[in-house]
Amino acid sequence: MTSRRWIAAAAVFMAAPVLAGCAAGADANTNKPYAPNEAAVLIDQGKYGQRGIDIPQAFILGPDSGAQIAYRGSVPIYLNILNTAAAADTLQAVNAGDLGTVKVSTPIQLPSNQLVNTGKPTPLLLLEGIPKGLRGGESIKLDLQFANAGTISLNVPVVTRSREFKDYPPAPNATAAPTPSATPSASPTEEAN
Repeated sequence: MTSRRWIAAAAVFMAAPVLAGCAAGADANTNKPYAPNEAAVLIDQGKYGQRGIDIPQAFILGPDSGAQIAYRGSVPIYLNILNTAAAADTLQAVNAGDLGTVKVSTPIQLPSNQLVNTGKPTPLLLLEGIPKGLRGGESIKLDLQFANAGTISLNVPVVTRSREFKDYPPAPNATAAPTPSATPSASPTEEAN
Protein backbone atom coordinates (compact mmCIF):
# COMPACT_ATOMS: atom_id res chain seq x y z
CA MET A 1 0.00 0.00 0.00
CA THR A 2 1.37 3.42 -0.90
CA SER A 3 1.83 6.17 1.63
CA ARG A 4 -1.07 8.15 0.12
CA ARG A 5 -3.41 5.20 0.67
CA TRP A 6 -2.19 4.83 4.26
CA ILE A 7 -2.87 8.52 4.89
CA ALA A 8 -6.33 8.30 3.30
CA ALA A 9 -7.16 5.15 5.32
CA ALA A 10 -5.98 6.78 8.55
CA ALA A 11 -8.02 9.93 7.84
CA VAL A 12 -11.19 7.87 7.26
CA PHE A 13 -10.52 5.81 10.39
CA MET A 14 -10.03 8.92 12.54
CA ALA A 15 -13.02 10.77 11.08
CA ALA A 16 -15.48 7.89 11.61
CA PRO A 17 -16.31 8.68 15.29
CA VAL A 18 -16.81 12.36 14.51
CA LEU A 19 -19.09 11.60 11.59
CA ALA A 20 -21.03 9.03 13.61
CA GLY A 21 -21.64 11.64 16.32
CA CYS A 22 -22.97 14.09 13.75
CA ALA A 23 -25.46 11.53 12.50
CA ALA A 24 -27.31 11.63 15.84
CA GLY A 25 -28.68 15.07 15.00
CA ALA A 26 -29.73 17.97 17.21
CA ASP A 27 -32.25 15.84 19.17
CA ALA A 28 -29.73 13.25 20.39
CA ASN A 29 -29.92 12.15 24.01
CA THR A 30 -26.41 13.49 24.53
CA ASN A 31 -27.67 17.00 23.72
CA LYS A 32 -30.07 16.98 26.70
CA PRO A 33 -29.27 17.44 30.39
CA TYR A 34 -28.87 14.10 32.14
CA ALA A 35 -30.36 13.62 35.58
CA PRO A 36 -30.79 9.86 36.16
CA ASN A 37 -33.02 10.11 39.23
CA GLU A 38 -34.72 13.42 38.72
CA ALA A 39 -38.43 13.23 39.30
CA ALA A 40 -39.83 14.75 36.11
CA VAL A 41 -43.23 15.29 37.72
CA LEU A 42 -41.65 18.13 39.65
CA ILE A 43 -41.51 20.19 36.48
CA ASP A 44 -44.57 22.39 36.93
CA GLN A 45 -45.52 24.84 34.14
CA GLY A 46 -41.96 24.93 32.85
CA LYS A 47 -40.49 25.59 36.30
CA TYR A 48 -38.54 23.09 38.36
CA GLY A 49 -40.20 22.07 41.63
CA GLN A 50 -43.67 22.50 43.06
CA ARG A 51 -44.85 24.89 45.78
CA GLY A 52 -41.32 25.58 47.02
CA ILE A 53 -40.17 21.93 47.15
CA ASP A 54 -37.35 20.74 44.87
CA ILE A 55 -36.33 17.06 44.82
CA PRO A 56 -33.20 16.81 42.66
CA GLN A 57 -32.65 13.13 43.47
CA ALA A 58 -35.05 10.37 44.43
CA PHE A 59 -34.58 6.60 44.34
CA ILE A 60 -35.60 3.44 46.10
CA LEU A 61 -32.64 1.15 46.78
CA GLY A 62 -33.52 -2.29 45.54
CA PRO A 63 -31.56 -5.53 45.65
CA ASP A 64 -28.09 -6.40 44.44
CA SER A 65 -27.92 -6.93 40.69
CA GLY A 66 -29.40 -10.36 39.88
CA ALA A 67 -31.35 -10.58 43.15
CA GLN A 68 -34.83 -9.48 44.13
CA ILE A 69 -36.57 -8.04 47.15
CA ALA A 70 -38.70 -10.76 48.66
CA TYR A 71 -42.50 -10.65 48.79
CA ARG A 72 -43.57 -8.52 51.77
CA GLY A 73 -39.98 -7.21 52.02
CA SER A 74 -38.72 -3.71 52.79
CA VAL A 75 -36.60 -1.17 50.91
CA PRO A 76 -35.16 2.22 51.88
CA ILE A 77 -36.25 5.39 50.08
CA TYR A 78 -33.62 8.04 49.42
CA LEU A 79 -34.74 11.60 48.72
CA ASN A 80 -32.75 14.82 48.47
CA ILE A 81 -35.19 17.59 49.29
CA LEU A 82 -34.62 21.32 49.04
CA ASN A 83 -37.21 23.63 50.54
CA THR A 84 -36.92 26.88 48.55
CA ALA A 85 -39.82 28.57 50.37
CA ALA A 86 -39.10 31.36 52.86
CA ALA A 87 -40.54 29.36 55.78
CA ALA A 88 -39.41 25.97 57.08
CA ASP A 89 -41.51 22.91 56.16
CA THR A 90 -41.84 19.31 57.35
CA LEU A 91 -42.22 16.03 55.44
CA GLN A 92 -44.86 14.36 57.60
CA ALA A 93 -45.90 11.24 55.71
CA VAL A 94 -45.36 9.27 52.51
CA ASN A 95 -47.98 7.10 50.79
CA ALA A 96 -47.14 4.37 48.26
CA GLY A 97 -50.72 3.36 47.50
CA ASP A 98 -51.20 -0.39 47.25
CA LEU A 99 -47.44 -1.02 46.90
CA GLY A 100 -46.76 -1.13 50.64
CA THR A 101 -46.62 1.12 53.66
CA VAL A 102 -43.98 3.81 54.06
CA LYS A 103 -42.61 4.05 57.57
CA VAL A 104 -41.35 7.56 58.39
CA SER A 105 -39.10 7.19 61.45
CA THR A 106 -39.65 10.81 62.46
CA PRO A 107 -41.13 13.86 60.69
CA ILE A 108 -38.35 15.26 58.52
CA GLN A 109 -37.58 18.92 59.16
CA LEU A 110 -36.88 20.99 56.03
CA PRO A 111 -35.23 24.31 56.90
CA SER A 112 -35.47 27.01 54.25
CA ASN A 113 -32.80 26.75 51.51
CA GLN A 114 -30.99 23.76 53.02
CA LEU A 115 -30.62 20.42 51.22
CA VAL A 116 -31.88 17.50 53.32
CA ASN A 117 -30.99 13.88 52.53
CA THR A 118 -33.48 11.37 53.94
CA GLY A 119 -31.07 8.45 53.59
CA LYS A 120 -27.81 9.43 55.22
CA PRO A 121 -26.44 8.42 57.60
CA THR A 122 -29.47 6.17 58.21
CA PRO A 123 -32.54 5.90 55.94
CA LEU A 124 -35.47 7.73 57.49
CA LEU A 125 -38.02 6.34 55.02
CA LEU A 126 -38.66 2.61 54.59
CA LEU A 127 -41.17 1.07 52.17
CA GLU A 128 -42.47 -2.06 53.95
CA GLY A 129 -44.75 -4.96 53.05
CA ILE A 130 -44.15 -4.82 49.30
CA PRO A 131 -46.80 -7.04 47.65
CA LYS A 132 -44.52 -8.18 44.82
CA GLY A 133 -40.84 -8.97 44.33
CA LEU A 134 -38.72 -6.05 43.12
CA ARG A 135 -35.66 -6.57 40.92
CA GLY A 136 -34.81 -2.95 40.04
CA GLY A 137 -35.93 -0.92 37.04
CA GLU A 138 -39.48 -0.45 38.30
CA SER A 139 -40.97 2.90 39.33
CA ILE A 140 -43.19 3.44 42.34
CA LYS A 141 -45.54 6.40 42.71
CA LEU A 142 -45.10 8.15 46.04
CA ASP A 143 -47.29 10.87 47.49
CA LEU A 144 -45.25 13.07 49.83
CA GLN A 145 -47.26 14.95 52.45
CA PHE A 146 -45.67 18.25 53.56
CA ALA A 147 -46.99 20.47 56.38
CA ASN A 148 -46.97 23.64 54.24
CA ALA A 149 -46.53 22.53 50.61
CA GLY A 150 -49.30 19.92 50.76
CA THR A 151 -49.14 16.68 48.79
CA ILE A 152 -46.59 16.30 46.01
CA SER A 153 -46.61 13.13 43.88
CA LEU A 154 -43.67 11.69 41.99
CA ASN A 155 -42.62 8.43 40.36
CA VAL A 156 -39.46 7.13 42.04
CA PRO A 157 -37.23 4.56 40.30
CA VAL A 158 -36.12 1.36 42.01
CA VAL A 159 -32.37 1.03 41.43
CA THR A 160 -30.20 -2.02 41.95
CA ARG A 161 -27.35 -1.87 44.43
CA SER A 162 -24.65 -1.61 41.78
CA ARG A 163 -22.42 1.02 40.11
CA GLU A 164 -22.78 4.29 42.03
CA PHE A 165 -25.22 2.65 44.48
CA LYS A 166 -22.95 -0.30 45.40
CA ASP A 167 -21.68 1.29 48.64
CA TYR A 168 -25.16 1.72 50.12
CA PRO A 169 -26.10 -0.89 52.74
CA PRO A 170 -28.04 -3.85 51.32
CA ALA A 171 -31.81 -3.71 51.33
CA PRO A 172 -33.38 -5.83 54.07
CA ASN A 173 -35.08 -9.02 52.87
CA ALA A 174 -33.17 -9.21 49.57
CA THR A 175 -32.96 -12.73 48.18
CA ALA A 176 -31.06 -14.12 45.24
CA ALA A 177 -33.19 -14.51 42.15
CA PRO A 178 -33.95 -18.14 41.36
CA THR A 179 -31.62 -19.53 38.75
CA PRO A 180 -33.41 -21.45 35.99
CA SER A 181 -32.24 -25.03 35.82
CA ALA A 182 -32.39 -27.40 32.90
CA THR A 183 -35.04 -30.07 33.25
CA PRO A 184 -33.67 -33.39 32.03
CA SER A 185 -35.86 -35.11 29.51
CA ALA A 186 -36.82 -38.71 30.10
CA SER A 187 -34.80 -41.29 28.24
CA PRO A 188 -36.66 -43.69 25.91
CA THR A 189 -36.28 -46.56 28.42
CA GLU A 190 -37.78 -44.42 31.26
CA GLU A 191 -40.76 -43.52 29.06
CA ALA A 192 -41.40 -47.20 28.31
CA ASN A 193 -41.59 -48.06 32.03
